[in-house]
Amino acid sequence: MQLTLEGLKDKNAWEAAGYQIPTFDYDKVKEATAKEPTWVHFGAGNIFRAFQANVLQNLLNEGAVDKGLIAVEGYDYEIIEKMYWPHDNLSILATLKADGTVAKTVVGSIVESLVLDSSNEAQYSRLKEIFAAPSLQMASFTITEKGYSLVDGKGELLPAVASDLKNGPAAPDSYLGKVVSLLFHRYENGALPIAMVSMDNCSHNGDKLCDAVTAFANKWCEAGLVDAGFVSYVNSEKVSFPWSMIDKITPRPDDKVKAMLAADRISDLEQVITSKNTYVAPFVNAEECEYLVIEDDFPNGRPALEKGGVIFTQRETVDKVEKMKVCTCLNPLHTSLAIYGCLLGYQLISEEMKNPYLKKMVEIVGYKEGLPVVINPGILDPQKFIDEVLGIRIPNPFMPDSPQRIATDTSQKLAIRFGETIKAYEKDPGLNVRDLKIIPLVFAGWLRYLMAVDDNGESFTLSSDPLLSTVCPYVAGYGLDSPVTDFSALKPVLENEKIWGVNLYEAGLAELVCDYFAELCNGKGAVSKTLAKYLA
Repeated sequence: MQLTLEGLKDKNAWEAAGYQIPTFDYDKVKEATAKEPTWVHFGAGNIFRAFQANVLQNLLNEGAVDKGLIAVEGYDYEIIEKMYWPHDNLSILATLKADGTVAKTVVGSIVESLVLDSSNEAQYSRLKEIFAAPSLQMASFTITEKGYSLVDGKGELLPAVASDLKNGPAAPDSYLGKVVSLLFHRYENGALPIAMVSMDNCSHNGDKLCDAVTAFANKWCEAGLVDAGFVSYVNSEKVSFPWSMIDKITPRPDDKVKAMLAADRISDLEQVITSKNTYVAPFVNAEECEYLVIEDDFPNGRPALEKGGVIFTQRETVDKVEKMKVCTCLNPLHTSLAIYGCLLGYQLISEEMKNPYLKKMVEIVGYKEGLPVVINPGILDPQKFIDEVLGIRIPNPFMPDSPQRIATDTSQKLAIRFGETIKAYEKDPGLNVRDLKIIPLVFAGWLRYLMAVDDNGESFTLSSDPLLSTVCPYVAGYGLDSPVTDFSALKPVLENEKIWGVNLYEAGLAELVCDYFAELCNGKGAVSKTLAKYLA
C-alpha cells in the first residue's frame, strides 16, 4: 500500500489492515479550500500533524466543516519537499495508548502545503493570495518558543531580522519578517480581519507573537517602509493574538512504530533527517491524551473546532490552564526527568518512572512544591490532571519519548516551568521559598548536565539549546575528580533572571543549589547517590 491519494483508492486494503481513512470528499474539500481558504498553519511538524490536522479531519468526516488545512513550513523547507509533497500531504497517525493498543489513522485534512520562501515566486505568491482572501479566518503557529524571538542568546538582533527591519516587507528573509509581510499584504487588500493564533507550548504565547509582529510593524513604519495605517491595523480589533494552551506528547518517529506499519505492507516509510536535523517520517506517533484551550477571540469567525474537543474560553481561564500545565502539572516534571535522564543514561522517559528516586522527585515537584500555588482554572482539575500525568501519561511504556528530546532548549524553559512557582511562593505570606528543596535539586542537576559528562564519567552530547555557548563555559572548570568548594564561576548563571525567572541569590536558593551541585560532582556515581540521599 502506498501513502498517496492514488494509493488510498484501494480503500478495502487500508481498512482491512485496521486503518481509519478519510471519508470526506477530498476533491471537493480541496477545491473549496483553494477558492476560500479559512485556516493556514505555520510549522508543519509532528504535533501539528498529530493534533490539529487530526481534529480537523474528524470534523471534515462528520461534515461539521467543509474546508481543509493549508500547511506552511518556514524553518525547514525539506519537511514539505521531502515528506509532504511525495505523499500528497497525507500522513499516518499512530496513537499509542497506555493499554498497548494502537489506533492507526490516515490523516488527509491538509489539502495544500507550501514553503515560506520569499525568493520562491510561485510559493510566496500563493501565500499572498491566501492572505488576501476575505475568507481567511486564522493563521496558527507551532514554530517553538524560540521561533518568536527576534534576538539571539546575547540579546542581539538575529542577522536576518536586522536585515528585514532595515529593508522592509518586499522580500524578507526571517521567519517572522515573512509572516508580517503577509499580514501587511492582507492590510493592503482591505485591512481584512484575522486571528493570529500561537499554539506553541509557551506562556502567554499570543503576546509573544503579538510583540514580534508589532516590532516589525513599528520599525517599518518608523523607516517609512509602510504607512502608519498598518501599525493601527495590527493594534486594532481586526487583528487578534489569542492565548492558547496545547498539550500532547509527540515524540520523534519511532522505529518500532515504523516496523508495525511496514508489517501492514505500507511502502516508503523511511524517516528523513533533514539538513537542519529535523526528524520527520510519513507517520507520526503520539499519545492519546490531548488538550487545546484557546482564547475565543476570532474577528473573522472560526471553524467549529469545539466540536472536535478544542476548548474555547476567556483569556483569564487560558492563563490559569496554561500556568497549571506549564508551571506545575506537566512541563516541570518532564524537564526534571529530562535533565536527570540524560545524566543517568536513560533513553526513554517512561523507563525513568521505574526508578523510585526519579519517580519521587517528580511527585514532590508536582504535588508538594507546585500544586499549592496552582489556581484551579475550573475547566480542568489540577489534581486530576497531575494524577493522569504521573499515573498514565509519563509511565506509558508504549510512548517512545526520550529525555534527550525533552532536554532541548532547557534554558528557555526553566523560568516558566519553575520560576513562576518560586515567584508565587515569594508573594504568598503563608509560604516560604526556602521550603522548596527539590526544585533547587533540579536546578543543580541542570548545571551538572551542562558539564556534558554522565554519572559514569562518560561524555555525552547536550541537546540543542540557544544558550549553550553562553552557559557551558561557566561550568567548564568543574570536574568529578576533586571536591567543588568554589562556586564563584556559577554566580553569573545563578543571578540570571532570564534563565530562572528570578535571581536565585535574591530568592535565597543559590546556596542550596550550589550545595547540591557540589554533591552531584563528587565523583562517578554521585548523581545516583545524591538522588538516593534526598529522595529515599
